Amino acid sequence: MTHRKLKVGLFGIGLATYWPQFEGLEERLSSYVGQMAEKLARPDIDVVNLGLIDTPEKALDAGHRFREADVDIIFLHVTTYALSSTVLPAVRRARVPVVILNLQPEAAIDYRSFNALGDRTKMTGEWLAYCSACPVPEIANVFRRSGVAFHQITGMLHGDAIVDREIADWIDAARVAHVMAHNRLGVMGRYYNGMLDIYSDLTAHTAAFGTHIEIVEIDELARLRRETTQDELEASLEAIKDAFDIDPECDIGELRRAARTAVALRKFVDNKDLGSLAYYYESTPGHEYEDVITSVIVGCSILTANGVPVAGEYEVKNVQAMKILDSFGAGGSFTEYYAMDFLEDVVLMGHDGPGHIKVAQGKTKIKPLKVYHGKVGSGVSVEMSVKHGPVTLLSVIERDGRIVLLCAEGQSVSGPVLEIGNTNSRYRFDIGARRFVEDWNAQGPAHHCAVGVGHIATKINKLGKLLDLEVVQVC
Repeated sequence: MTHRKLKVGLFGIGLATYWPQFEGLEERLSSYVGQMAEKLARPDIDVVNLGLIDTPEKALDAGHRFREADVDIIFLHVTTYALSSTVLPAVRRARVPVVILNLQPEAAIDYRSFNALGDRTKMTGEWLAYCSACPVPEIANVFRRSGVAFHQITGMLHGDAIVDREIADWIDAARVAHVMAHNRLGVMGRYYNGMLDIYSDLTAHTAAFGTHIEIVEIDELARLRRETTQDELEASLEAIKDAFDIDPECDIGELRRAARTAVALRKFVDNKDLGSLAYYYESTPGHEYEDVITSVIVGCSILTANGVPVAGEYEVKNVQAMKILDSFGAGGSFTEYYAMDFLEDVVLMGHDGPGHIKVAQGKTKIKPLKVYHGKVGSGVSVEMSVKHGPVTLLSVIERDGRIVLLCAEGQSVSGPVLEIGNTNSRYRFDIGARRFVEDWNAQGPAHHCAVGVGHIATKINKLGKLLDLEVVQVC
């Protein structure tokens, strides 16, 4: 994938009238903005810091500079009282979400020292260095009336874990929005016949996420597979042996078949510059394409673990959910209900086909299957459980022409699973298995969803706000 850095805009606000009145105030507030720039800095983003804006003229120029810089999100650092006319021009032209940083330098003014200053001018200057909260209602009022999307972080510039976490979450959400907008999703084959819930509106996905959808052909994958060299095949086979725990019952011929297809899949996504792939195909018995499609599971699992999520059954919505979770660093494995365990109050969830091997509990197994249930052919498949600990489930829903994000936080827990050569895990939810299933179903998702490690619902909520998408969290 072509890589473009996330661009984060930053500016502080003040009032030029104050500077000749209060010695040192401008420099002090400017230093706050510099400190915020350091907080925002990340190796994979560019911070466009325009410093302290204190007049409408400077604000207008800032608006042009942010637009020229093509920023993805703007952090507005409110350092003291400032006129809303020094704010709106700076963000209006960029037309990107704005996070208002309402941050005091410390938790509270030292009232004793402050009142002992004895000079009311000095006292007023000191107060102005703390009055970041003062203009925020004015700014919010003008933003609402002007149609500017904004969000708030309130707290202290330093030593505030809540502020630091919120800033990190907004940057992570902006990064994922940026990834989705620049992603190329390949769709190959056709839908699984009769699964009405997974039929997708590709235009709605492009409109919501910015994702480019490339319709690709199995013919090219088959050609690349035919052209695989012996050296490439052997290297692929060794890589598979290193990455997986291979069941002794696996036929070496089937492993070599999977290894050859894995080589072709890697070339395929590289040639098409794909960041994700949804596929389904059946072909006819004995055809080359049947041979290809029945040997993709291992290669697709490797792609999924390396930043190119792959969803079977042509599940466009779910590969979008997988890409979101993976871009948050949470993984993102294809899953659905398998069964319920009312004795242990857990839901068993998994799926046949590719799994996200980097979020597996232990090493992912490769097992032979005499039949791919509900699909054509036979061969090798992967079996894994998601790492024990906190997890987040995510479903991308199409509802009334709009995209909705549905999420839930739970726990992947130890215990017996179905050892049938599929991904399979046990999940516990704080609202209980019965209520989770009913609340989740009530939102009308497709029967597939994605699961990732960690609790990241707060980040998903922020992503929804940045993309203007409804987010529903059931637990």
